[in-house]
Amino acid sequence: MSGAPLKLAVIIGSTREGRFGSIVGKWLVDQVRDHGGFELDVIDLAEVSLPIIQQKHPVSTGEYPEREVRDFAARIGAADAFVVVTPEYNHGYPASLKLAIDSVHPEWWAKPVAFVSYGGYAGGLRAVEQLRLVFAELHATTIRETVSFHMAYTQFDETGRPHDAESVNAAAKLLLDQLGWWGEALRAARAARPYVC
Repeated sequence: MSGAPLKLAVIIGSTREGRFGSIVGKWLVDQVRDHGGFELDVIDLAEVSLPIIQQKHPVSTGEYPEREVRDFAARIGAADAFVVVTPEYNHGYPASLKLAIDSVHPEWWAKPVAFVSYGGYAGGLRAVEQLRLVFAELHATTIRETVSFHMAYTQFDETGRPHDAESVNAAAKLLLDQLGWWGEALRAARAARPYVC
């Protein structure tokens, strides 16, 4: 990557007690740090307090009366790219992630989004396919490469390291390489001409 490091927000989508997302998220954060070229912000939704009942006017205005939403919007707005870490719950993604995504709007525009998923036999991929549709509506670009952990509880050892580290670390590098390309291209495009929705 060239120029200033891209600001990458890793969003950990599950807020359930005992969630496996912390293990997957830690592995991903290690991959981002090893990759280099990114300024990292980990947004753990279990630590973000967003109100369920929000403002009356549309979030597409980018005006947020609630301080918690403004704080979250500032972090999303500062990012050049995102990796969403999501489980699959009942063939979908968690409500906590939907609330976070829908709480802000222009902060997502013209930015790339990648996914790391985990779950049972499907590895969270059904959640990812739904999220692609949601982010398209928000004028974000999702990248093709995805890392998914099928039967995730069996894929990591007791220290949180993947059993097949060589394979999944290579997949993460490819995901981050593609995210970096899109992040640089879209950052340059936004600087040259502000995105209009």
